[in-house]
Amino acid sequence: MPLAAEKPLPNTVQHVLGRKFASSPDDRSMNGSNFPGLVPLFPAGKEPLPPGVSEDERDAFNQMQKTEKFMTMGSESCAFKTVLAGGGGFAIGAFFSLMSASFAYEDPLIRQQHATLKTTQKAREVFREMGRGMWSSGKGFGKVGALFAGIECIIESYRAKNDIYNSVASGFLAGGILARNSGPKAAFGGGLAFAAFSAAIDSFLRRETPDED
Repeated sequence: MPLAAEKPLPNTVQHVLGRKFASSPDDRSMNGSNFPGLVPLFPAGKEPLPPGVSEDERDAFNQMQKTEKFMTMGSESCAFKTVLAGGGGFAIGAFFSLMSASFAYEDPLIRQQHATLKTTQKAREVFREMGRGMWSSGKGFGKVGALFAGIECIIESYRAKNDIYNSVASGFLAGGILARNSGPKAAFGGGLAFAAFSAAIDSFLRRETPDED
């Protein structure tokens, strides 16, 4: 049985096989002119530089890009978010404690307790009490913030979604963990309360503002 005559290859295929994979350096790179619709590809270290950056500054530009990449990866990590939330919570708690302590010393009973002390002793005692209150309140707020942010980041990374369910789940777990020493019922109730609070805050932050005409 005679073999069928081979059909000639289309011009596009001949162009790809004959020219694009030739051994000349100019034909090894794929670019938009030879492959319309494709993003140009360049060898490593030969990418086009932005305007204002010369070839002599390529190494410094590449190093700056690597540094920015590492900083972005670090800022998006769960560890960084946990530490940042814990530090912010500590600062907020300490500030609230400072404000409440400043009003508390306006109480005549407290002033009477310190009336027998000298001015330096009174100031030392006031600052010592304020410091203890700021540390205690800041530590509590920081623990809540770090716990919530860490759990939410882990859940968001696992689900690969950013929606209200992350806040609800992390609020329930964080509330349950914080109230675990009071028993199962208290832990479950604390989780529900924290989840509801997280859902309310997240819904408020995600609301769509009306467009102003």
